[in-house]
Formats: sequence, structure tokens, C-alpha cells
Amino acid sequence: MFERMRVSYRRLLFVGLTVAVVSFSLILSQPTPALEDVIPVKAHPLPMPLAEWQDQTQSGDYFDQIEAPKVGHLIWSEFPIQVYIEKPAPNQALSWYRDVLSAVEEWNNYLPLHLVEDSNLANIQIFRRRPPLEPGNLRASSAETRYQVFVHQLEDGTQMLSHRFIIWLSPTQTGKYITSAARHEFGHALGIWGHSPTQTDVMYFAQVREPPPISPRDINTLKRIYSQPTRLGWRVASKNI
Repeated sequence: MFERMRVSYRRLLFVGLTVAVVSFSLILSQPTPALEDVIPVKAHPLPMPLAEWQDQTQSGDYFDQIEAPKVGHLIWSEFPIQVYIEKPAPNQALSWYRDVLSAVEEWNNYLPLHLVEDSNLANIQIFRRRPPLEPGNLRASSAETRYQVFVHQLEDGTQMLSHRFIIWLSPTQTGKYITSAARHEFGHALGIWGHSPTQTDVMYFAQVREPPPISPRDINTLKRIYSQPTRLGWRVASKNI
């Protein structure tokens, strides 16, 4: 029913000041053509914070820079989104956890989030680890985000197309760049699968010396993404595939 496919070297590049490249590789599970035929492509209702969002500055967006995978935009439809942040061991700096938590809480103003203690229960997992090396690539990145699409068995016996994200943040990141990287990566995990060409946006493709806060353009883009149709979050129409 469900084909797994690894897509290697398909990345979003994020150029840093002292770190050369941060890559965002994808791990995909692709539904078979038969499965795609029974999954509707529809828009979900906007979550309340985005529905109420109004940009008084009329700053525009960068929606044209966002990539929609075959299953549709990477939209969450069940809230709150469950988030796991790895806690450092007692002999490690707890400041890392606080910095990452601060970045996540900024996004909580626009999409409902909930912290969980068990990584297996999370929709988005964040780890304080070096991202894994890709075959043939000897250069480690300082951060990486991957997603997986899968069929989720519901309690009533029906199935739903779902997804999950995993974020790796290298322990070598320091100071404000920890928060900056976490803020940027988490934007990808919320569905902004692309980069802004503007330096004052969190999702700008390169790291800047003074990392910006989440901008109206970031939220305008997020709102447009969540207004798009997707297969994610919809039930499979038939059990007999």
C-alpha cells in the first residue's frame, strides 16, 4: 500500500557567516498511485491565530519561493502541534534548551504548539546533535530538517495521510545563532518549505550577523501556505487499496 522512497541530496541551502552551508535534506515516503487516487486534495480551515492575522504594514510575502511536494503543502491540521526538544545531559549547557525553547515559543503565537516529553509522541522532534552525513558528502552541516510522509492508522480503523519532521541542531552553534537556527528550522517544520530572498525575514536563505525576529512577511507566507489544498491530514477514502 505504501512505498518508501529516499530522496537524497535534494536540499534547501542556508549559508552561514562562519558555517559554510546548512542543508535541509528530505526523507519521503511516497504513496502509491492507487493510494493517491483515494486521498482528497482539499484545503483545511485556517487555524484561529492565522485566520485572525492581519498585516497592517502590507509587507507582502514570498509564497512564490515555496515548494509544494507531490502530496501538497506541508500543512498541519491537528492542533496543538506536538513538539519535542531534547534536553541536554546534566553536564551540558541548559542554555541550549532555553534558547531553542524561546525560538519555538515565538512561533506559538501563530500556530498552537504543545511540548511533549516523549519524542515518539511528537510531530516535530528537535535534537542537539550533528546532522547525519549524506553518502559521498564529507562536510557536516550545522543544522538540518527532514520530513517523512506516512499513512497513519486511526482508532476507528480508517487511515489518514500524515507527516512528521525531525530537526538536528549542531552543538557547535553558540549564542544568538542557536536561537536563530532553531527559529529558521522550525519555520520549515511548520510548512515554509522554501526560503525568503529578503534579509529581514526569518526564512532568509543565509544567516545574517543580527538575526531578525519573525517578520510580517514570514507570517503572510505562512498564512498563504495554510490556505492551500493538500493531501496531508485527510482520510483515505477506502480501506481496500
